[in-house]
Formats: sequence, structure tokens, C-alpha cells
Amino acid sequence: MPKESFLKNRLKAVRYAVRGAILLIRTEASIKVQVVLGLLVTALGFYFEISNMEWIVQILAIAMVLGTEGLNTAIEKLADFCQPEFDDRIGFLKDVSAGAVMLVSTAAAIVGLIIYIPKIF
Repeated sequence: MPKESFLKNRLKAVRYAVRGAILLIRTEASIKVQVVLGLLVTALGFYFEISNMEWIVQILAIAMVLGTEGLNTAIEKLADFCQPEFDDRIGFLKDVSAGAVMLVSTAAAIVGLIIYIPKIF
């Protein structure tokens, strides 16, 4: 069987990644809220005509929240698959991954406040 080309492999990888992002958005309530908030601050960015640097920081903040939430979801699903019964060690892993989302979300909210409070007032 001939080896697939590099380009075909990359296109498959992109297809799987897009499918994963769609699954995440369709199945997880928390990511739906975060996507809506991301769209809201994006609309605010256009309304207030934020600077290029503010756009960069805002996009990175949104991406960090969504990416961390995706990793948190993957950790939780894998933990539930490996150990369906209650286990303190699994609970620790889930708490730590949820804590990571909280830390990134808090930082993203602070970024939003830094960008938008001066524009609002």
C-alpha cells in the first residue's frame, strides 16, 4: 500500500480537528457560553474599533479559554472512560483541569476589562 502524501495527511488532520471542535461546541454547555461570550467581545471590538494590539490580545485570550476548555473536556471524558466509578484520584485530575479553565477565564476577563473599561467610560 503506497504511503499517503504529506499534504493528504495534513488535510485529514485538519478535518479531524474541525470535527472535534464541532463536537465540542455541540455537546458541551460551558463551551457554548464561552463561544457566545467570545462572539460578544468580538462584536464589541468592532463597535469600539479596538487597536491591532488589542485585537491580538483579545483573540489570544478567547483562544486560550476555548482551547483550555477543550482540553478540560478531553481530560474529563478520558477520566470517566478509564474509571467510571468514583475515585479521589480522578476527582483530583478533574478539579485541576477545571481549575486551569477558571484561571485562564479569569485572565481573559481581566484582559476584557482592561480593553473595554476605558472605552466605555
